[in-house]
This record gives sequence, C-alpha cells and structure tokens, in this order.
Amino acid sequence: MEFSEPGIFNYSTLLLSEEKSALYVGAREAIFELSMTNVTIRNNKWTVAEIPMNMCALKGKSKERDCLNYIRVLQVVDDERLYVCGTYAFQPQCDHLNLDDFSLEGQIEDGRGKCSFDPSQSFTTVMVDGDLYSGTAYNFLGSEPIISRYSQSRSLLRTQYSTSWLNEPSFVFADVIRGGKSRADGDDDKIYYFFTEVSVEYEFFGKLLIPRVARVCKGDLGGERTLQKKWTSFLKAKLVCSMPELNFVFNVVQDIFTLKGAEWKDTVFYGVFTSQWGNVGLSAVCAYNVSAVEEVFSKGKYMQKATVEQSHTKWVRYNGVTPSPRPGACINNLMRLQNINSSLHLPDKTLQFVRDHPLLEDPVLPIGNKPRLITKDVNYTQIVVERVEALDGNTYDIIFTGTDKGMLHKSVLFEGEVHIVEEMQLLKSDEPIKNLLLSSETRSLYAGSDSGVVQSPTAFCSRYTSCQDCVLARDPYCAWDPKSRTCISIFDLDRPNLLDAISQFCDVCVKDFQRVAVKPGSSAVLPCLLKSNLAQVTWRLNGSDLTEASRFHFIGENGLLIYSVAPEEQGYYECWSVEWVPAAGKNFSFLLAGYVLTLDLPVRTVQRGTNRSSSPNSLEAGSEAAAEGNVKASRAPLTSAGFTTAVLTSPPQTDPSLTAPTSSTVKVLRNQHVPSNPIVPHPGSQDPEAEYLQQSNGMAYLLLFLLFFALFLAALVYNCYMQYLPAPCLRLRAALLGSHKSAHQPEYRACEAGLMETAPQEKVNLSDQPTQNGKQSLRALRDTGYETEPECGNGQIPPHSFRGDSPSQEKPFDIDGDSQSIKFADADEC
Repeated sequence: MEFSEPGIFNYSTLLLSEEKSALYVGAREAIFELSMTNVTIRNNKWTVAEIPMNMCALKGKSKERDCLNYIRVLQVVDDERLYVCGTYAFQPQCDHLNLDDFSLEGQIEDGRGKCSFDPSQSFTTVMVDGDLYSGTAYNFLGSEPIISRYSQSRSLLRTQYSTSWLNEPSFVFADVIRGGKSRADGDDDKIYYFFTEVSVEYEFFGKLLIPRVARVCKGDLGGERTLQKKWTSFLKAKLVCSMPELNFVFNVVQDIFTLKGAEWKDTVFYGVFTSQWGNVGLSAVCAYNVSAVEEVFSKGKYMQKATVEQSHTKWVRYNGVTPSPRPGACINNLMRLQNINSSLHLPDKTLQFVRDHPLLEDPVLPIGNKPRLITKDVNYTQIVVERVEALDGNTYDIIFTGTDKGMLHKSVLFEGEVHIVEEMQLLKSDEPIKNLLLSSETRSLYAGSDSGVVQSPTAFCSRYTSCQDCVLARDPYCAWDPKSRTCISIFDLDRPNLLDAISQFCDVCVKDFQRVAVKPGSSAVLPCLLKSNLAQVTWRLNGSDLTEASRFHFIGENGLLIYSVAPEEQGYYECWSVEWVPAAGKNFSFLLAGYVLTLDLPVRTVQRGTNRSSSPNSLEAGSEAAAEGNVKASRAPLTSAGFTTAVLTSPPQTDPSLTAPTSSTVKVLRNQHVPSNPIVPHPGSQDPEAEYLQQSNGMAYLLLFLLFFALFLAALVYNCYMQYLPAPCLRLRAALLGSHKSAHQPEYRACEAGLMETAPQEKVNLSDQPTQNGKQSLRALRDTGYETEPECGNGQIPPHSFRGDSPSQEKPFDIDGDSQSIKFADADEC
C-alpha cells in the first residue's frame, strides 16, 4: 500500500504511534497523519504557511529546492502533542503540534542545534523524558557540529567546539538505553550517538572516515567551573566492521537499529556499513552487544595529542595515571559514597582530563568479530530488526534492510549465519529508502522516500504455493498447513497444526509428469522455473543424471533444449531443485517439473498375416539406447495411460555427507528415485516407420563401407603404378602391364629392389672392366641410401666375392665420373 499527494515530496520523516494507531509523516511543507493499518487512509494534514525566502535566496540557495520548509523532527512530547521542527528556508524553527485539531500551537522556538539548516544534511534526534537530544550542525554553513540536549527544566548542554570532540561528523542515529534503576551499581541511563567522522588518529593521504559511537549520561548537568554547560560524560570510540581475512574495512555507518531485550544487557545494536570508496560495491551488517560497548567506555584506554616536530599533532595512547573518579563515567553508587551526587561535584582534574581526552583507543568489536551479512553490488541505507519465536521454540533475529535502489532484503539469523529469505522491490522507482520503521502490532514495514510512503507486510507467506517453497524459504513467520495445503503466517492459526519452515521438511507433495510429443528430427524445449536463488538445477533422463552434450543444451539457467529428437531421446525428463539446508546439514531436493518425451509418428496400417494399426501415442524403439553423453538406462513397457498417471510419490534420498553447493558447483544426489515405469520398446512389435528408418540406416552403412573399400583399392593401385611400393608390387605391375625390357628384366628387378642376386645366364668378368689407378673398380650402382648395400651398374650384379667381406681396398664409391657415366636402374638400357 502506498501514499503520496501531488506536489508533495520528501516523505523522509516517520513517527509511529501504536497507542493512537497512527503513522505521522513529515514531508516538504506538510505533515500527515495516516492510519497505521492502512497508510492509504489519511486522517489529518497540516500545510506550512507562506515563509520568507528572500534571505535564503540572497545567501545563494535555490528557491525551488532549498528555500522551503522540510519537516525534519517529529517527536512525541505527550499523548496530546508532537514536537515538530523544520528547516524553514535555512532558518530552522520548532513548534508543538496539537493532535486534537492537528494544528500548531504557535509557540515558535529557535531550531538551531535541534534541526539541520540544510535539508540534505544528516542529523539525528531522540526524545527522552521530555528532553530533546540531537546531533546536527549549529550554524548556517554546517561547520559547527554539536551534540546537544534541550530541556524545559534544565539548561542547554552541548559538546565543546573542537575537532578532538567532533571532526566533520555525519550523524545517523541516537537512542537511549535505560537500565539505571535495575542496575546494582546505580548507574545512570545513557544516550548513544552513532555517526561517521574524519579520523584524527590515523594518517592518510586524504580524509579517512571512521565510524564512531559516542555516549553521554542522561543525568549529566555539566561542570561547576570546568566544562560549564558542556558534557562531562562525553566519550567516543571506534566501531569496527571489517573482514579480517581480507583486511577490508567498512568505514561508513549508514544506519543503526536498537534491538532491545528484556534486560538492558540483552540489547544489540545492528548497523549497516559501506565503504568510503564507492567503487567497491559492498555492504555489510554488523551487530554489537551493548555490554561490549559499555566495556570499552568503562575500561578502555584513552588517547591524547602528541606534538611531533613542533608542527604536526598525532594521537597516541595515554599511559599516565588516570584521575579518579574515572573521566567520562556516569554518576553511580560508588561516586555517591564520595559525596559526588552530580556532575557539578566532579573535581576539576577529572573534568580537564575528559575535555582533553574524549577519544578512546580500544575499539568496539562486533559479535563474532565479523559481519553478520555481506552483500555485493548493493548499498544498504536503512535497517530494522525484529526478534521472533518460531514454531521450533527458538528465537530468531529477522533483519530488514533497505537499499538505495528501493529494494528490501529480508534475512534471518540462523546459527550465527545470515540467510537471505527474499528480495523485493519495495518502491516503484529506483530511489533510496530514506526511512524504515517496523510495527510488531500490525506486522508491517513502513518505508519513506522522496516520492511517498509504502506499507508492506513483514511476510508474504501466501507467495509460497508449494510445501517445498514454504519450507525452503526458512521464513520464521511462515509455516505449512497440511490441512489446507497452504503456506500461512504462524500468527494466523494454532501452532500445533502447522509445520515450521526452519527445521521441518514435508514429503506430502507430488508431481505429475507432462507429456510432450514432437516430430522426429525436430527440437524440443523443456522449461523449468527455479524460484529460489539459492538452489541449483539438476536434469535427469530415466533416472540418470543428464550432462550437456551435442544433443542436450542447458538454456538460460533452468531450461533444457534437445536437438533433433531421435527415438533414443524418448523417456522421462525430470528437473530437480537441489538446495543446501543448514538446519538439516544436508542437501534438500524436490522435483520442479517432469516431462514424458515421445515421438509424434504418423498412423500406418501394416499387413502381416493380420491387420495391425500403430497408434501415435505408443512409444516404440528398435533397441535399448541412451542419450548422448549419458549412461544407458533400462526401460520397461509404457502404456498410453502411463503418460498422465506417472507420479513421483517421494523425493529422492539425499546423501548427508554432501557439502553446501556453491555458485560454481552443483551437488549431484546419489540413490535418486527412478520412476517405476520407464520407457522400453517392444522388439517384436516394430512400427513400420521405425522399421523403415532402421533399414535405411543399414543400407547407408553398407554403401559407406563399399565406397571406402573402393577408395582403398584405388589408392593401392595408384601407389603400385607409381612405384611407391616394394618389389612384390613392382613385379605385379610388370606382370600386368608387360615390358619391352625383357632381356634385362631380371637384372633390372634385382637392382631396383636393392637385392644382391646373380643372373643365371650371365657371368661377370672383372677383366673386361676398365681400371683406375692400376686397379680394378666397380661401376657405380644406383644410390639406395645405404652405404653397406652392394652396387650395380647397367643392370649387372657383382659376384659374391665382392660383397661386404671382399678383401678389396677400393672405396665403394671411388668412381671416375669423367670416364664412366652414371645410369639409373630404370633406364631403358642397363
């Protein structure tokens, strides 16, 4: 539900009054009273009167934007009045709003120190027992920040104007922690301020921002002589919100929420932090125990200024003697025993010390020394937290965080870890959420922005349409009702009738298989909608895990595309959601979608002794097969009725040893359930179409074989003809082709083959050969590439006496090239 009015902007100040069931909204030049149960109902409206803008415009401010009256402070004074402050054209003013007739009383007060001058400037206020505690700028330029208290019965109290106390702070939140009456030491109630300021203790190349928490005592009256009308209990410390493993620090606090318990020590401060360097794009949620904060303020070490080289001031730890009573401490029973009943009675030594040492060295560490939640590419702006007891009897902290894009994140703290339950677009436009309130009475959230006010329930249980969705959401507000088979709020019905969404699981959900018929050779798309961002998808075919292959392609994140569907692609396709459940310590899976893929074949009548018609609804295949890239699956006959009655009755059994799935891995579940009627063709009842396809395939394989065999023979003949093969092939060539070299063919073959054989019809007479250097020599044979081979020339073969054991001293290739020409073995004349 939304509320806005034309011409009205900046609905950033919200005040919730559960006693009057009203939501008060401070906007630009208007105040509204809306119904808390339905913000679309407007009860009252007050419009700002005409204000002078001339001085504001002369000071360089915009008449259309800056020189208007922005309502920044709405605080409850009593049951009949509200304290209202506005910027009033850079001249802040305050007044009391009468709730009876919804009009101002006309007792205008100066708003300096109570409300900011600039509507875009940060500030914070809290009303405690009729006194207004604020943190804002005191001057027009915004260069004098103060933390002040305005009271009707007591004098003004404020911080000292010094960079040691406040150094360009940006205030975000202030609240009171009561507990003085219940504490044994008689300590006072305390007001805590949270802000970000420029660091004074760290050296950096630029202005390094540091998140701070400051504390003052409610009963502080200032000093008698030192620190007159100044805080005597003001101390501040550093808030730590970082990732120690990465040495990364979130150094800007955006908002704080106080989650109060039954006792003051049970209070927890939840804060959202970002980085000073906006390009990081990270946000974090850190939680702090109030006892840890008190420990730092009551026992922490002080820091002091130290001059370095007479020009530079550095802050170091103070190691001297600390005055007594402890500087900055509230008045307690121990001080009262020393006749110190108020801050006016504190000794000057203590006051002077706290004036010069407002900064503590010890930091305030978060619970667990790490953030509760870290998000990427999200800038958190607001936070509220509610503590809820779920059906399992445990208490959980539910965190609501608003972003600068109008989004709302809902998270639950479970066993020290934060689980994001849901993310929703709270605002229509991508604008920041400037204020966020929570009502436990109406179970609603109220968000304020520049464009309007939005009311949203804290839980959307009706959105979870199935038992699995309701359980896996892990929303402590929601539970599954087995009777009505709906997901409802735990506050709607009696708790014993419900299954809680934290530790219980249900197996009452079933899933019908949807029949999909496609023509042979066409493609099929099987959609699968995954509702949870924390789950992964696993596809199965006939009970076997499906992997991406040439025929199967995972489209998008969940769908399955099957190319050129063949008979072996028929079967049961199951889309399973796999999600890690910390409550159970194992993976939880359930069936998202189921399909029976069949081929849409034409009806044919075949005469085989008797007439038999093939129905297009029957599933037929030639042999047992499986999809590409997957294991083979056994199949059984499937009747036509099985297409609509196939139902998965129980989810698969999960392996408890599996670990949590990450973004890059999907855990494969073992021992998965396979439907009892997988598809198996009947070999004896072949469909004519399938029979024809099988015969065509066999004929194609035979033609391919013959083609390759013919190519092999052709290659063999070609190589034989080109003399690339050994002597047996050459002899075959000579026998087939014939030759006119018949007289010298034996010698030709022997020389060509590199063999040492003597022709039976010829004798070699060495005496007929010419000599060189007075010695006989052999004619050069064709060089075969081996020096140990015998040589032959002109087709003649040397005798056996001239082989490798010849005693001749002649070199094997010592030939006179001038007197003896070299001829080759394949010449026409040897």
